[in-house]
Amino acid sequence: MKVLYLLNFAGKAGTERYVETLIKYLSADGRVEPYFAYNEGGLLVERLEAMAVPCRQLTMDSRFDLKAAKALAKLCEEWDIDLIHCHYLRENYIAMLAKRYNKKIRVVYTNHFVIPNDAVTRLSNRLLDKKQDQMIAVCNRGKEQLMTTGWNGEHIQVIFNAVDLDAWAGERSESTLRTELGIPEDRFVMLCASRFADDKGHKYLIDSVKRLTELSAVPFTLVLAGDGPLLEPAKEQVKELGLSKEQVKFIGFRKDIKNLYKGSDLYVNSSRHEALSFLIIEAMAAGLPVIATDMGGNSDIVNDDAGCGLLVEYDNPDSMAGAMKVMMEEPDFLAQCREGARRTIEEKFEVNKMAAATFRVYEKAVNG
Repeated sequence: MKVLYLLNFAGKAGTERYVETLIKYLSADGRVEPYFAYNEGGLLVERLEAMAVPCRQLTMDSRFDLKAAKALAKLCEEWDIDLIHCHYLRENYIAMLAKRYNKKIRVVYTNHFVIPNDAVTRLSNRLLDKKQDQMIAVCNRGKEQLMTTGWNGEHIQVIFNAVDLDAWAGERSESTLRTELGIPEDRFVMLCASRFADDKGHKYLIDSVKRLTELSAVPFTLVLAGDGPLLEPAKEQVKELGLSKEQVKFIGFRKDIKNLYKGSDLYVNSSRHEALSFLIIEAMAAGLPVIATDMGGNSDIVNDDAGCGLLVEYDNPDSMAGAMKVMMEEPDFLAQCREGARRTIEEKFEVNKMAAATFRVYEKAVNG
């Protein structure tokens, strides 16, 4: 099956990781012959070109861009595409509009967000719903959100994001993080690797760390990896709160994310918006317990059945700091969560299960 993966911005975030993962695992055994089209280039284009995936830039100015729809239809004809897999509303609308110019096109849309739509978008969703072949929500709350914004639940499948356990295997001794940053082996290290943007909650996270210093005497370091528009304000906040360089370390955007996981004791998610975070499930696959905000699909990952960590209330520093205190001061509980993390990935977030489920959705879309 020839599948065109269509993405507006081909950068380095979770959606890009999702696309790269599907291409890798669905093309490995020949189920899918992948192609890629994008509006704005970035790291994902480099990675896919290295995998010999045909890539083409396609200008997409808005979700109702008829010129883009015609160009997409022509590209699908050129490459003899069976199915387009979209990841944001802009591309999804354009792909459905392209159907009027190329009747062969079938469309699958994966929703990566749990964010309400405005009234105009809800109306246009309802109008275009009849053209949609299949949809994927990456978490249960995501499906609920889609249904409240005009899409028919009958063609929405929930398929969790997933990772390859073997790719994240290894021991702490393999990590160079602590040596690089001058962190002693017995110091408790927490990691957050989110981009510095408003919805990632860094301000709230740093406030929580300040509160933690008042609750616990255990020495700790919070490692903040990533870049983004709010990086400098976050650094200023750390200074204003009097947090030391030993307590909070900024290390910028890193490609060696496994190295960071292996050198840490705990992964922390402070986001306001999440569907199903790759960073969380990667960290768990690497053996890390998790603290996460009870937002979006985080409760699909972190819950009592999983036993892999703690959910906290968003924008409540007392809630976050209290959970950090438990993880730092109760080693037996931390160890239980570490075991629960790996088990949960095996049971619910394993990459071959995700790939197989996604291919079944492709077959439904193509076969009608």
